Amino acid sequence: MFIWALILSAVEMAALPVLFVVAWVARRRDKPIDVGLGPEPLINNIYHKRALVARGYRAETFVSSVSFITGAFDVRADRMLAWLPSIVLRAHLVSLLLAIRVLWRYRAIYISFNGGPLGSGTLWLWRFEPKLLRAGGVRSLILPYGSDVQDMQLSPNLHFKHAKSQDYPTDRRRIGTVKRQVRLWTRQATHIIGGCEWVDYMGHWDTLMLAHFSIDTTWWSDDAPPAPAEDRPLRILHAPNHRTIKGTRFFIEAVEQLRAEGCPVELILLERVPNDRVRDTIRSADVIADQLIVGWYAMFALEGMAMCKPVLCYLRPDLKALYERAGLISPGEIPIVECTPETVKAAIRDLVERRSELPALGRRSREYAIRHHSLDAIGAVFDRINRKMGVDPKGPASGSA
Repeated sequence: MFIWALILSAVEMAALPVLFVVAWVARRRDKPIDVGLGPEPLINNIYHKRALVARGYRAETFVSSVSFITGAFDVRADRMLAWLPSIVLRAHLVSLLLAIRVLWRYRAIYISFNGGPLGSGTLWLWRFEPKLLRAGGVRSLILPYGSDVQDMQLSPNLHFKHAKSQDYPTDRRRIGTVKRQVRLWTRQATHIIGGCEWVDYMGHWDTLMLAHFSIDTTWWSDDAPPAPAEDRPLRILHAPNHRTIKGTRFFIEAVEQLRAEGCPVELILLERVPNDRVRDTIRSADVIADQLIVGWYAMFALEGMAMCKPVLCYLRPDLKALYERAGLISPGEIPIVECTPETVKAAIRDLVERRSELPALGRRSREYAIRHHSLDAIGAVFDRINRKMGVDPKGPASGSA
């Protein structure tokens, strides 16, 4: 391991002046892409690209790897240098190649606090990434997504801290790295977006949003279904990517107890499946069960809301108060059925008894998703930020994602 560290450090030492030369030359050329989005394989980057394209920007998604959710990104580094036998060396060199691509092709880059291509694939070169971007004339917009910013030592939510410790015990090894990366990009990024419960861990943001999540409300759409028939159980769909953090146990226990009491309800669990199958399953459900721990909604809730489904979710009162006082929402605007581990059983029973009202609640949910998280709504925010950073749209996007 020590020998590998020496080799990789030597590679980085040789690469650093080369990267600065590339940045200096790239700064003086007409770059073909307005915005690059990556390098994590986040499906939201695909939607963000569509939002940017609709506003006239040339955009491209790029990833270091892919997940089971989708692989539909424009540039996939996992296909580069596949002939190299060493996984460690391959990942390192791919990071350098992606960094050159960023400097050479992009006017702006949308990344998380993990940084760009150098953030996860280098030993120490990542510390120079903000300076390299500035040298290359590349603006940087920080979009947190979760583990990139979650310093649990700063979290006021002890239940979430416990749940994250259970689901991701190895994250304790990244506490120092998270602190250093958040500090680095907080000081040196061009623009930072805050939102969700990420605000707990951030010392600064330039733009506050409910969350930067965008969703294609044309693809995620469904006619408001009629009220669930009285002669069948109410179908609740839950799709956890990490059970403890989502509070899956509490959904299961609540439904089991209700069924034992004769309440007509069933819980459908969906785990580790592609996005198109999630959409098909949402269509057949009556209610979406999002999460009971974190304190704010995320993509699964929005997918359900866009498809006219009522959503069960825990919303922290202090976060709601923040976004109301910031003027992002009005009191009572979020149409989510709020519940906690202690109240989820009563909330589900109430939905069963009020099933005739679910279509109206579903329509309100879709209206909210369109108003705050559609491609048009998020694209408008990105357009304002881009222009403030000095990046105006130059033409149609490249790529297919």
